[in-house]
Amino acid sequence: MKKQEGFSLIELLIVVAIILIIAAIAIPNLLRSKMAANESSAVGSMRTINTAEVSYATAYPNQGFSPSIAALGGAAPCVVAGTAAACLIDNTLALANSAPTGKSGYWFTYVPGAAAGGTVNTYTMTGQPVTAGTTGQRGFFTNESGVIRYAISGAAAVGSSPI
Repeated sequence: MKKQEGFSLIELLIVVAIILIIAAIAIPNLLRSKMAANESSAVGSMRTINTAEVSYATAYPNQGFSPSIAALGGAAPCVVAGTAAACLIDNTLALANSAPTGKSGYWFTYVPGAAAGGTVNTYTMTGQPVTAGTTGQRGFFTNESGVIRYAISGAAAVGSSPI
């Protein structure tokens, strides 16, 4: 009788089944960790914008806060700062409300307050997942106070819990 080499069909099916079971356990954890990373990135981006807003208001006291997030950035290489392109943040973040995918799975919406005597003294900003439940779950909110607030699902507002 001749000895057969290789694996039988049953052995291969058992290995494939084990791999599928491991994948079924690992993939949901991977998606949750990606959402957590996107949420952390969104909070970091909002902190960066808050800091840039304070710098902008200090550098341009007659202007106050910026008229848009885009005014905080500038196309690379950003060497000439001004009120329209202050070169305070990376242009990827400055355009996160208009890029096709936002930044790290989040859209940022910035609304400057009404100008009082030509100076903008307030602003609000929200961060929302591009696809809720996939790129992130929580919504974020901040304003000129610098406090970042969140809502478990949906848009956060001034009355939401702080981080």
